[in-house]
Amino acid sequence: MTLEDNKVGLIEYKLTDETGETIDASNGNPLAYLHGHGNLIPGLEKELAGKAVGDKFTTTVSAAEGYGERVDALIQTVPASMFQGVDNIEIGMRFEAQSEQGMHSVEVTAVEDGNVTVDGNHPLAGVALTFDIEIMGVRDATDEEIEHKHAHGDGGHQH
Repeated sequence: MTLEDNKVGLIEYKLTDETGETIDASNGNPLAYLHGHGNLIPGLEKELAGKAVGDKFTTTVSAAEGYGERVDALIQTVPASMFQGVDNIEIGMRFEAQSEQGMHSVEVTAVEDGNVTVDGNHPLAGVALTFDIEIMGVRDATDEEIEHKHAHGDGGHQH
């Protein structure tokens, strides 16, 4: 059985950036995902298509096929007074912000002179990502998983 739409893949992985630094790894706890439902970044899901249990491979996913390119318009400097109820705003803090497109996460990148610079880009935007993958399992998705658009059980979403 191979990975295709409406199959659940169980993958062991290690994710590194362009410098070889490990960003994330499954470390013996394989990730379950529902293929064809956008549960993974597009470039990785494309690389997984057609793979079977026991397949091992390394692939590099471009920023465009990962978390997207960095968008300068998502970086804004706003008055610190917009952060009501937060006494000490520090670099690295994350907040949920309301925009015309709905809620999104922003990270504080600078604090100076009563202003706060926030970045709405995903932390991995603009980064090519390298994955070392081993396919540990492939199975048919249940009707409930297809309806919910994600894998359940070990390595997947728990209800």
